[in-house]
Amino acid sequence: MSTAAPTTPVAPQAGPSALPWLIIIAGSLVALLTFGPRSAMGFFQLPMLAEKGWDRTTFGLAMAIQNLAWGFGQPLFGALADKYGTGRVIALSGLMYAAGLILMAFSPSVMWLHIGGGMLVGLGVAAGSFGIILAAFARNVAPEQRSLAFGIGTAAGSAGMFVFAPLGQGLIETFGWSEALLWMAALMMLLPFLAIPLRGNAASGRQSRDEVAQSAAAALREAVGHKSYLLLVSGFFVCGFQVAFITAHFPAYLGDIGIDASYAVIALALIGFFNIIGSLASGFIGQRVSKPYFLAVIYLARSALVTAFLLLPQTGLSVTVFAILMGLLWLSTVPPTNALVAIMFGTRHLGMLGGLVFLNHQIGSFLGVWLGGYLYDRFGSYDPVWWLGVALGLFAALVHWPIREAPIERDAPALPAG
Repeated sequence: MSTAAPTTPVAPQAGPSALPWLIIIAGSLVALLTFGPRSAMGFFQLPMLAEKGWDRTTFGLAMAIQNLAWGFGQPLFGALADKYGTGRVIALSGLMYAAGLILMAFSPSVMWLHIGGGMLVGLGVAAGSFGIILAAFARNVAPEQRSLAFGIGTAAGSAGMFVFAPLGQGLIETFGWSEALLWMAALMMLLPFLAIPLRGNAASGRQSRDEVAQSAAAALREAVGHKSYLLLVSGFFVCGFQVAFITAHFPAYLGDIGIDASYAVIALALIGFFNIIGSLASGFIGQRVSKPYFLAVIYLARSALVTAFLLLPQTGLSVTVFAILMGLLWLSTVPPTNALVAIMFGTRHLGMLGGLVFLNHQIGSFLGVWLGGYLYDRFGSYDPVWWLGVALGLFAALVHWPIREAPIERDAPALPAG
């Protein structure tokens, strides 16, 4: 019997094409499940409000709390995953997510809606979302393939939107909105089992073993003093504002302008499907072109698309075209954004530093969802928020332009005297 040490799927001698597929598949399924139900929340708005007698501001605030809890939870759970293991954090995600959906289903008052559908669902998404999954990928994938792996993981989250848009609407029509939430809660209990292949922490991956040892506090101080990182953080705010507003309010918006309700399901399903294509394409493109310039183009394209949608006649056909094109741009920002954080600082604290970028994304999400409901109740129209999103897209394009796609310059460690 040979006495040689056993090989592992992440052995250094493996060529750069040897992707850790078990980790990628498990992480992709987690992304699909965590992104799916929260992307279908817009379908629950009208039936829930009709039964409960609440207004759109109430529902909008619950979804805004969800996005904010997701954002604030992301760096916390990212740091916990970096230290204690991704798998444990994802298992916790399933428990919190399921509990939040159950509370939302039975919420006897607005407070319980905000605690369940807002706080607990948001924390559940945070503990199993892109920042957690992509950090695990980055620790086990060579830098030259990282953008592609990020594209695969992001595309899986996009598939969650594609799957859960018709699934959510179908469950509501079959069982009612409350029981539909219970079915979704049951699906979240798959997460602890999918977490098993992802149980490594920041010190266990192939890439992070070779990086400079650094405390979380030192990594945080380094990041907040880096201009390109701060620009990336500010730009990702806009992504959250735009996509969260559409996710939460697009079905209601289409009803307001007289478009048949079936187009809301079609539109969100198309966004989810073409988001898969856009995320994969973003992963490929991000390996070949400047990531900051690529991100600037994405934000410019979003602003142009929304402008055309608002100014041209709005019909079922225009909704379909808008959904296809917006789907291509939807989460195409995620692979290059996370890849830039890994390039700047390495992978050892990527869960935490990527989580901080995502925190600003979710602050944008909070404002997009909440302002959508608040300004609608105040002015009777979603148009002010649409146009604000256009202006913010131009801002995001500007701030990404000067970002440097390079590792941060660190002082060499001092040599011992003598």
